Amino acid sequence: MTVFPKQNDFYPKKVLLIDDNVRIIFAITLVLELQGMEVVYAKNGKLGIETLKDNPDVEVILMDIIMPEMNGIEATQEIRKLDQYKEIPIITLTAKVMKGDREKCLAAGATDYLTKPVDTDQLLSVIRKWTTTPAISLVDT
Repeated sequence: MTVFPKQNDFYPKKVLLIDDNVRIIFAITLVLELQGMEVVYAKNGKLGIETLKDNPDVEVILMDIIMPEMNGIEATQEIRKLDQYKEIPIITLTAKVMKGDREKCLAAGATDYLTKPVDTDQLLSVIRKWTTTPAISLVDT
């Protein structure tokens, strides 16, 4: 597990974590905050959308799939209907891997898909992949 960043790719990124499991919220928040990120969270999809609207500077969403009231697939679909969030990276997380889940998540508008328990190095790599702007070469080719 990477605890301290070798380079500060993540500061000052703001992450919205939508998950109903307090232990997952605590563990992921700890990992992300150690990387210099700010984390806001919600316990279901409906609250997640409200939290997103209250935090327009969120740069990436981590979305659990199975939650009460509004699940992650429904929340992802609703977020994609909002013009200002059509392109925001949404990384879905699930503990109960069912056949076709990845495809359902991506079809709903998810950007990427990870399974729980979350491998922290993989999570950080995926966040970096979707939030870091690639360097532009200044050398003529």
